[in-house]
Amino acid sequence: MLKSMTGYGVSNIESESIHVTVEIKTLNSKFLDIYCRIPRQFSEREIEVRNLLTQSLERGKVEFTLSVQPVGKTVASTSVNRALVGAYYNDLSATAENLGFIPDTTELLRIALQMPNAYNNETVDESDKENDWTQIKLAIVEAIRKCSIFREQEGKMTSDKFTDYINTIQTLLDKVAEQDKLRIPAVRERLEKQVRELLADDNFDTNRFEQELIYYVEKFDISEEKIRLANHLTYFTETLEAPESNGKKLNFIAQEIGREINTIGSKANDATIQHLVVQMKDELEKIKEQTMNII
Repeated sequence: MLKSMTGYGVSNIESESIHVTVEIKTLNSKFLDIYCRIPRQFSEREIEVRNLLTQSLERGKVEFTLSVQPVGKTVASTSVNRALVGAYYNDLSATAENLGFIPDTTELLRIALQMPNAYNNETVDESDKENDWTQIKLAIVEAIRKCSIFREQEGKMTSDKFTDYINTIQTLLDKVAEQDKLRIPAVRERLEKQVRELLADDNFDTNRFEQELIYYVEKFDISEEKIRLANHLTYFTETLEAPESNGKKLNFIAQEIGREINTIGSKANDATIQHLVVQMKDELEKIKEQTMNII
């Protein structure tokens, strides 16, 4: 089953002490790239969060946001150190006056709040914190589950598109095979004409004749390319139906499909087949674009 790298999942859990919101957004990327927004009091849990995300989401650009709000009479674990911030504010204000300008009071307060030890970190009961983390972890797992479901749904839609594109290329290939039957007599006629010209030449060279014959046979024959292209299309479809998603493999197969289509176009020397090749290339570009978003 294909999985898209585009996904979204959100979950909300409320306990007696906290309200938790977890939001996960994923986009396409060559590798797994995780960006976490976690409240300061749970920053030591970031590695655990990353491990949970890595195990389930595998690949893509992941934006993880955790919001934890206290509920009821729960006291915030962080408060402003008013005495120290006041001292910072007064010192900054006096410094500005000594320099001869009137400072903006809001800006002074903002700077004071960013100074060292501007906040008091109150001691939190470790057992309460551990209980809170248990609830948070449940919310994270639920958000990951919803994001994975979203990815599977997007992957199913993409798989259906792939099937349509491959079927279209196969139909065009069948038309190429039909046109090839009409093309062969024209090629044969050109070969016979050149053979007659060679035979009429007093300086007829048997070795040159064989070389010319081999050259034209190889130049115009597209039998092998048609067979290989059909095999690549079948392989692509089989990979779509595989139990595990593999966007890189699909992309590699698409590249092989492109090589055979290009070779058919360059060797056919036929306007109708050239038009069919252009249509096949158009469908293939759609496939390549979509494979970039598959895990």
